[in-house]
Amino acid sequence: MKLFSKYTLGNIELNNRIVMAPMTRSRAVGNIPNDLMATYYEQRATAGLLITEGVSPSPNGLGYSSIPGIYNKAQVEGWSNVTDAVHKKGGRIFAQFMHTGRVGHPYNLPEGAEVLGPSAIGLTGQMYTNQKGMQPFPVPREMTLQDIETAQDEYVQAAVNAIEAGFDGVELHGANGYLICQFLNTSSNQRTDQYGGSAENRNRFALEVAKKVVDAIGAEKTAIRLSPYGVSNEMAIFEGMEDQYEQLASSLSNLNLVYIHLVDHSSMGAPQVPDSIKSKIRKAFKGTLIVSGGLDKAKAEAALKEDKGDLVAFGKPFISNPDLVYKLKNDLPWSAWDTNTFYAGGEKGYTDYPSAEVKA
Repeated sequence: MKLFSKYTLGNIELNNRIVMAPMTRSRAVGNIPNDLMATYYEQRATAGLLITEGVSPSPNGLGYSSIPGIYNKAQVEGWSNVTDAVHKKGGRIFAQFMHTGRVGHPYNLPEGAEVLGPSAIGLTGQMYTNQKGMQPFPVPREMTLQDIETAQDEYVQAAVNAIEAGFDGVELHGANGYLICQFLNTSSNQRTDQYGGSAENRNRFALEVAKKVVDAIGAEKTAIRLSPYGVSNEMAIFEGMEDQYEQLASSLSNLNLVYIHLVDHSSMGAPQVPDSIKSKIRKAFKGTLIVSGGLDKAKAEAALKEDKGDLVAFGKPFISNPDLVYKLKNDLPWSAWDTNTFYAGGEKGYTDYPSAEVKA
């Protein structure tokens, strides 16, 4: 089966074409990766590629409680323990950079940090804070041109830090309503300068970040995640979306990014991602394409055989099945996950799921 065949990604070889998708797990006490997190990723290192949970490149991007960063020495040292554990198991791992932008709250940010966004447009509803529980989303401060340059430089330094920490590469989170996605989308970006208005201008921030990271660590180590038709964090489906993302994919291809990771959450009730946009991105982008979305073994194999993608990503199944690759190979049933422990902290529902591979 293609699913279990080796694959060359940039300048590294993957043991199979199965990817563990990035999933926030909120176990980074003090925003620093720890031994528990190293165990979690080590347990799942039989995946061809692991992509970490969202990692903030900046204090301003720590919008959620207990998510990790990669902008100071303690965080780099913590991630070094994670990458060492994964590599000793023969795995490969990319760090996903998730600057939360307007999806945050001051109570979740360190002193001196602030909630920023492309425009001063806040989210409706509330989010959890450690200090005072559920709190209304604030209105972000609209980023100045200097703020934009600073944020881009933070991505670059984070990329340098990631390579120092032993990561095989980085994935820029341009999906699900976080900072890069906020610049792409008309609902959160109503700027009138060179970063807003036209599709070309809304793509500018993503492309400039990608170009600067490529220049710093190499295109073979730089990737991006995109979610056209995604509505997470109040992103809109807007006129001209397919043309904009096709143009973006083509420009990213010109930068020789190692992969695009395409999000499809329709299996979880999100809007359907039409085959038309998937095909346009596949054609426009010459690098590796990771596809995802409610996959099982048969669907994943079919996606590879039909050339819809080169790698296939699984999310929640990896939470409760650290041995997912073994179970896929041997047609074993998957263990169910406990949604109550997704962000609960501690070992329960994190590193305590049993492995059939260990028992075999």
